[in-house]
Amino acid sequence: MSIETKPAQMKNRTAGVGPPKICVKRYSRANRADNLSAANTILSEKKAIYSGYKTQREAIETFKSGMPQQAVLKARKKSLTKNTRPVQCESRIASVFRSSRFGHSFTDKPRGRYTYKQNLEDEMSKEALNTISACDTILERMEQMLNGFQGDLSSISTEIQTLQEQSVTMNVKLKNRQAVRGELSQFVDEMVIPETMINHILDTPVTEREFLEQLHELHHKINFVKEQSFKEARSCFDVKDILEKLKIRRKNVFSELYISLTFPYLAISKIREYILQKINSFKKPMSNYQVPQNAMLKFRFFNEFLMSHERHVAREIRDEYVDTMSKIYLSYFKGYLSRLMKLQFEESADKEDLMGAEDSAKKDILNRSTVFTLGSRGNVLTTDLEGPIIVPHASQKQETKHNFESLFRSLHYAVMDNCCREYLFLVDFFMVTGPSATDLFNAIMSKTVSLFLSKMEEYTADCFDSIAIFLCIHVVYRYKSMMNKRGVPAIDRYWDALVHVMWPRFQLILEMNTQSIRAVDPSKLGHIDVRPHYITRRYAEFSAAIVGINQSFPDERVYHLLSQLQTEVENFILKIAAEFPHRKEQLICLINNYDMLLGVLMERTTEDSKETESFKELLTARTGEFIEEILSPYFGGMIMFVKDCEVQMERGGAESIKCDEKRVQQIVRGFNNDWKRALEMINGEVMRAFTNFKNGTQILQGALTQLIQYYHRFQKVLSQGPFRNMQIRNELINIHHVMVEVKKYKPTF
Repeated sequence: MSIETKPAQMKNRTAGVGPPKICVKRYSRANRADNLSAANTILSEKKAIYSGYKTQREAIETFKSGMPQQAVLKARKKSLTKNTRPVQCESRIASVFRSSRFGHSFTDKPRGRYTYKQNLEDEMSKEALNTISACDTILERMEQMLNGFQGDLSSISTEIQTLQEQSVTMNVKLKNRQAVRGELSQFVDEMVIPETMINHILDTPVTEREFLEQLHELHHKINFVKEQSFKEARSCFDVKDILEKLKIRRKNVFSELYISLTFPYLAISKIREYILQKINSFKKPMSNYQVPQNAMLKFRFFNEFLMSHERHVAREIRDEYVDTMSKIYLSYFKGYLSRLMKLQFEESADKEDLMGAEDSAKKDILNRSTVFTLGSRGNVLTTDLEGPIIVPHASQKQETKHNFESLFRSLHYAVMDNCCREYLFLVDFFMVTGPSATDLFNAIMSKTVSLFLSKMEEYTADCFDSIAIFLCIHVVYRYKSMMNKRGVPAIDRYWDALVHVMWPRFQLILEMNTQSIRAVDPSKLGHIDVRPHYITRRYAEFSAAIVGINQSFPDERVYHLLSQLQTEVENFILKIAAEFPHRKEQLICLINNYDMLLGVLMERTTEDSKETESFKELLTARTGEFIEEILSPYFGGMIMFVKDCEVQMERGGAESIKCDEKRVQQIVRGFNNDWKRALEMINGEVMRAFTNFKNGTQILQGALTQLIQYYHRFQKVLSQGPFRNMQIRNELINIHHVMVEVKKYKPTF
């Protein structure tokens, strides 16, 4: 038996009509199982809600504490795994149907008994429904509480987001205010003119460090105010007048001090007076203008200040400096040049001092420069190049005379040194570079440079000393290079102009020397011997000097001029050799001259120079010819026999040689009798013929070596077919015996 409550009865019951009528029916065991399944379903639904809590109070307290739904569900799941006691309402409902599970059901027994059971079931159903209603009410309240919690959380999240936005806004405002504060503080510092600055500008001397520091600060403030005035900053008008009054002469009031209209210049006026005073100190007699220049360089900022704020004052100072220094340099170098040129040798080279001119002794030879030799004159390009300048009055006291190139070097070293210092001063103090610096420098030095150029043209036009002019040209090359290394290209045009003046003169003198050698008539030179000629010696010294100087800054024009001169000298040597009647004397003359030329050139130049190689070839050719010539009187028969036989052997073989036994016997016996005496004669003749002992020894060794070779070839010819059976071959002296005798003439040095 089970209870079945119809919907209409439940409706009437809830409306208060009265208790519903219960229809009791007889059920089978299967119907009881269905009722039990329905009750278990309701029980499972309630378990799902309350099984996570041990008591109703615990459930309500948990919901009141605002535990999030997810946490509740986690706790509920956790409790399901444990054997917790279910809520009381659940146990009561379960007890209602427990009897049904164990087979206890309603039966169709007498009505009184069944009415009691029915009432009991009604009570239990009512109690279950009330419990369910109470649970629903609790759940509804809990849902409302959770909705409230959710609304509160949403409101809190919105408030947090609002606070974050406010925090970001406040942070941006803070940064902006800090930036504004920094810029505003700097702006105020730049604008404010402290009383310390005013006092130092007014009272402190310009040479004091405090004045220079405050001038830097004033310069900065003036530029800052100008910059801000372009931005139309109204605060600039508050300090602009004060800065202008600090800068120039005006009626002014500082710190309640009245300054009249006759108040001197402030910053600019004090700077102007100081610089002009230093410039005027240059004009004092015997003053070293480098000292005030160095003092001005310490305060180079003064001119920068004037260039920035009063350009007309800066222009006034620059013009005054240019005018003063131009006059000082012109006066100084004009006097120095005049006194310096008085120290030149009185007897200098003239148009008669050419290479082909007749050698004659001139008076005052000790005070004349050597025209064709270099000697110590080359020191102007090496040790003396950056040496001290010549002091005229000191040299006059010692009565010392100098070559033209030494005076030229001293003058232009002073020019180079002063020009470098002046150019660097202009670049540093007046803040000019490039073409502007060159123009300013030329404004100062143009008169002095023009004076030098005109004087050099004058002195060069009367000079016939080609070595002196060539040395001066290379002094110019070196000084120009030194100035470029120092970064001073200011007088490059002057250096080039000097070279253009001196080079044509040098070329003219070389052509005159070449022409003088071409015009020499050996027959009119008087006595001529086999020793080196003085004209050849002149050429050797001169050529070695020019080639040695030209190695540092090679110029092909020089080699071309020397080549022309060399050709004429070679022709001249052939001319003087032709004056001798015998070939041996001619060869001795040629060898002596070539050897002397080669020795001088190799001593002063490199061994692989063009001139050296040319004379080596000439000397080798003439030496070989002389050896043949000196062997011929003593061993000519043997030499001719060897040459004739070798020619015949080359043409037709050994069988073609004509067997002249008588001639062979004469040659062999003549050699055996006279070869030792011939060696002594050759040795004496060679040693007497050549002025250079070393060269003579080499020629002697060459002659003896050639003799050994001829004797060896002679023995080889006699070993051929036609001469092989001659008895005279047994009389031949062993070649080793000849070689032992030849070694006696080998030099011991």
